[in-house]
Amino acid sequence: MFKRSKYILWVEDYLFYPTSFFQTFLSYLLLPLSLIYCGVVLWKRYKGEKEQKSFGIPIISIGNLTVGGNGKTPFSIALAKEYTDIGIILRGYGRKSKGLILVSQRGQVLCDVMASGDEAMLYAKSLPHATVIVSEDRIEAIRFAKKNGVKLIFLDDGFSKSSIAKIDILMRPNPEPKNMFCLPSGPYREPHFLYKRADLVIVEDEDFTRHVEVFNPTSRMLLVTAISKPSRLDAYLPNNIIGKVTFEDHYMYTEEELINLLETHRASSILTTQKDAVKMSHFCVPLSLLNLEIEISEHTRANINTLLAHIS
Repeated sequence: MFKRSKYILWVEDYLFYPTSFFQTFLSYLLLPLSLIYCGVVLWKRYKGEKEQKSFGIPIISIGNLTVGGNGKTPFSIALAKEYTDIGIILRGYGRKSKGLILVSQRGQVLCDVMASGDEAMLYAKSLPHATVIVSEDRIEAIRFAKKNGVKLIFLDDGFSKSSIAKIDILMRPNPEPKNMFCLPSGPYREPHFLYKRADLVIVEDEDFTRHVEVFNPTSRMLLVTAISKPSRLDAYLPNNIIGKVTFEDHYMYTEEELINLLETHRASSILTTQKDAVKMSHFCVPLSLLNLEIEISEHTRANINTLLAHIS
């Protein structure tokens, strides 16, 4: 069983919120590599924009500049519920398959979570009228979606795909990282100034709010999750948590290890996220769910609809 190591948690702290002298020193020491990385990223963006293509279908990309999770999946689900004939396209991190996979077609799930990856399966189960596609090649997936009657595409984490004509929405972390450098000196996958290139920048508590409720609570719940920056969950955890077990992002659980965790901690149920639950639901394991609902502000919805109207 791969348990999230202290090393991974240390790296996350180092990238986002360095606290020690050594972490700060290391960040500056790696700056030459960050400059090289930024140069490559900006060249790819420039080259993509010069060759940018329109596919004759509105495409909304929802992403973030930093590594790790920032709430883009639940936000995308909440937004996508407002539209019809939609397609969701994503790479499918953590899946055991390759190439283009049709995960669901207008609500009918066509593969298992091992083939789709956890995020794609969460989309498929949360959006019963959507078509969900995973593919390393986003352009191939867009063309496939269009042929299958999709009228509006949501591109998961597609900001870096500058060769695709689209509406770019970026989610800005709140609070923002103390470290503003690009990888490997900091958490940014693309330079911070590229927020200016987005069509819309949204921030939690200004453009949307989260509401979390525990479904099927029990007396002794053990938190088990495989998301990046699991400390994000701390604000929503009930008081009767007896422990926390975290794995690397997109980790695929086995039933045996979950049963062992229940027995070791003498827990009455496993408390987990919606993203994790799609990988556990077929196991004979008692589950409690941190159910997350996103409420998008009226002004943000209006801004997105205005952007869509301009490309229709």
